[in-house]
Amino acid sequence: MMISFAALFFSVVLLQLSSGGVGPLDVLSGTQLGFTRQELGMLGSAHFVGFFIGCWFAPRLMGSIGHSRSFAAFTAAGSIGLIAHMMVIDPYAWALMRVASGLCVAGCYTVVEAWLQAKVRNETRGRAMGTYRMVDMTGSLAAQGIIGILAPADYISYNILAILCCAALLPITLTTASQPETPKSLRLRPKLAFVRSPLAVAGVIVAALSSASFRMVGPIYGQEMGLTAGQIAWFLAAFVIGGAFAQLPVGWIADKFDRRKVLIWLSVAAILSCGVTLSLAGTGVFGILLSSALFGLTTFPIYSVAAAHAHDFASSDERVELSAALMFWFAMGAIAAPYGASVLIENYGPEAMFIMLAAGHASLIIFGLSRMLAGRTALRRTAYVNAPRTSFVVGRLFRREREKFK
Repeated sequence: MMISFAALFFSVVLLQLSSGGVGPLDVLSGTQLGFTRQELGMLGSAHFVGFFIGCWFAPRLMGSIGHSRSFAAFTAAGSIGLIAHMMVIDPYAWALMRVASGLCVAGCYTVVEAWLQAKVRNETRGRAMGTYRMVDMTGSLAAQGIIGILAPADYISYNILAILCCAALLPITLTTASQPETPKSLRLRPKLAFVRSPLAVAGVIVAALSSASFRMVGPIYGQEMGLTAGQIAWFLAAFVIGGAFAQLPVGWIADKFDRRKVLIWLSVAAILSCGVTLSLAGTGVFGILLSSALFGLTTFPIYSVAAAHAHDFASSDERVELSAALMFWFAMGAIAAPYGASVLIENYGPEAMFIMLAAGHASLIIFGLSRMLAGRTALRRTAYVNAPRTSFVVGRLFRREREKFK
């Protein structure tokens, strides 16, 4: 069983290296090729358009052709999008290619998570879920580092990413384990998240604003600060490292105290980290990396806290659809954030992105306080779960963990 999981996890790492590297590489390449800041932001938004389409379409495709063939189809789409970059030098063509990349990552993660859900057993669930979270975070971190060794606007660089994407096919298609039965497609009910917790919806949108803006437009900020490609890789990696370190302490706090207060104080800390980032902008590379780690530390856990707060008000049979609804709102925020951040940078300078992020967190504070005044409190507190934001079916994978009450 664990050998079968190892094949899936290896595919995840290879997929992360490919899909996680293309965003920063596009920024560096597009800058060298003369793309505007708005056009670079459009590429980041296009990725999440593809991500949303992939999340919605993948379960239906699995029902038609099975897990392995679906994985192969999505991988092919991602590889074609990567290889085609240097064949057509146009930002709008690149946006279509990034839709293909987003489609690939969402579709492949949907297949992997559906496979894990079908194969995991109670005796292996804890190890499998813990390993999956570690693999996802490690792959994301390694993907940022790969930017330091890829030359911008170079066919070979995109070819390397395409090779990694194709290589993700090998473990999952060569495994001797039988394919699981295809799960039923989820009903996507975005309204369910609003009904259960409007604050949770606001929280995941603000989390998307922070994460998508930083990951997709952060390299533009790094360039404006004079960072080299290798330093931009560390700048993005510091954000991921900060977020990883935050999960355990924030999870413990979120299980002990009112989660509305935790969201509010995380947003207060996020605003302070935006201020620190702006104040350290001219202090050199170390100061910029430190501010990046601090920003990850304060913003990365917001999605998980908001999701836990929503699940406090949900019944057991709603958990999977509620997780999908929260992912829907995260995707909506992630689609809008990169383009909006790039427009602000284009017109008002690099510091405008962090002013926008601070304003988003200030809005969450105000809304959180208003929800506390409404006086609605959960009767039971579900367990805090650091679940990856990878697909609409991820809720099935972590459903049992959410059934634990604190």
